[in-house]
Amino acid sequence: MWLDAAEALSRADEQERLGAEDVELLATAAFMLGREDEAMRHLERAHHEWAQHGEPRRAVRCAFWVGIQLALRGDMGPATGWLGRAHRLLEGEDDCAERGYLLIPVALEHEVRGDWEAAAAFAGDAAAAGQRFGDADLLALALHEQGHVLAKGGRVKEGLGLLDEAMVSVTAGELSPMVTGIVYCGVILACRDVYDLRRAQEWTSALSRWCEGQRDLVAFTGRCLIHRAEVMQLGGAWPAALEEARQATRRVGLSPLGTGEAHYRRGELHRLIGELAEAENAYREASRYGSEPQPGLALLRLAQGRTDAAAAAMRRMLDETREPLGRARLLPAFVEIMLAHGALEEARRSCDELGEIAERYEGGMLGAMVAHTRGAVELAEGDPQSAVVSLRQGAQAWRELEAPYETARARVLMAQACRALGDEDTVTLELEAARRVFEQLGAGPDLARVDSLTSPSGSRNTHGLTRRELEVLRLVAAGESNRSIASTLVISEHTVARHVQNIFAKLGVSSRTAASAFAYEHDLV
Repeated sequence: MWLDAAEALSRADEQERLGAEDVELLATAAFMLGREDEAMRHLERAHHEWAQHGEPRRAVRCAFWVGIQLALRGDMGPATGWLGRAHRLLEGEDDCAERGYLLIPVALEHEVRGDWEAAAAFAGDAAAAGQRFGDADLLALALHEQGHVLAKGGRVKEGLGLLDEAMVSVTAGELSPMVTGIVYCGVILACRDVYDLRRAQEWTSALSRWCEGQRDLVAFTGRCLIHRAEVMQLGGAWPAALEEARQATRRVGLSPLGTGEAHYRRGELHRLIGELAEAENAYREASRYGSEPQPGLALLRLAQGRTDAAAAAMRRMLDETREPLGRARLLPAFVEIMLAHGALEEARRSCDELGEIAERYEGGMLGAMVAHTRGAVELAEGDPQSAVVSLRQGAQAWRELEAPYETARARVLMAQACRALGDEDTVTLELEAARRVFEQLGAGPDLARVDSLTSPSGSRNTHGLTRRELEVLRLVAAGESNRSIASTLVISEHTVARHVQNIFAKLGVSSRTAASAFAYEHDLV
């Protein structure tokens, strides 16, 4: 009951100045209420009182939390000053848990540099200190940091084991409130980073229950909403996910970067629904708050038919991104855009890179992404038999992850591969199944794509056109450009141009307008 606690402690402080220990309690209540500036003032006050009363270790703990919060806000100068003060206070002190706390910022600094081994080593030393001195908060903070960096460095199984160990203390209620929330959110982010969807879903549900059990809680609730929106989106609950993302954008106490992430999630949902103007605005808001709007914005440009802009943006992003898991987040969209752009070799190289990352990190979701992407590339390369195998594997993997939208997208590609193999019965089954999912989700652009792939009745005279040529003709008649058609059918723009020339020759026409008129006159659309 954070509000009652804060008010009672504040009244007591007005009547008689609180001691440092009670001021720390007031700082905790303020932090949990989302009043970070107030919490920092109380921590600074407690720090000075502990130092004046000859309690350097208690003063160090307050300085540690002030420094960490400043660093998370991006105020690195003041943060370094407070952490430096904490180090100086420990000069001459024996080995203690507080020395372990001060190893955490060092580990974080190495993590930011991408030096996973050094970060893990410092976090491991901090964990050893927590174990040695029986400090549950320190042990959980250190284990969660060590597990995160080990997983990001490729030692996934070992890292996830440490994350699970940290969560044992959380679920057992052994930690202070601030550390509980930090470890919850940190573990969920770590699971997302290595594409362990199951763990991320489980811990997001647990975080939701923890937040809901505290009526006044503001801290961590915004981050919880973002996590829930992401999980709901993948699970197909799009209206609920959109509402969670909207609430997160309005949440008091959420960092600017967190607010940007909430806007990005909102943009993703608007884009998938087909509300492109709303998606554009959401991506712009994400960027305004410091969150990278890619790959969502590039996929929006693709949906708008602006393939060149989409390709340029994604090439820039990949050039800037070095860390493998960061690249894995971009590569599926990059492959999709390169296929639409007609850059088949780039798409193949990127698909292969994604496969190498998946082998290194052994993530279930990464495996689904690889199979799906590989099938799309094989289809564009003119190898429908291999594409069917890859896409069936991808669809099954998405199904096991309970991701209906991605499953349906894989089935649409599978239908295209089966059509190239002459298996029209399977084409019908796959498209019908995908269509039902898209209707349930409200995925307007994907519904339109399925409709464009529905073949004409066998009783119609096709005037010598192949199934693929009929697909191209219907899109030409709809006013689509060659690039847009290439994106819809997942083939190269060069292949579309060849199909268009074949259509002209078979129908005896010389322009897209004449071909469209012929299509409508002879019931080919």
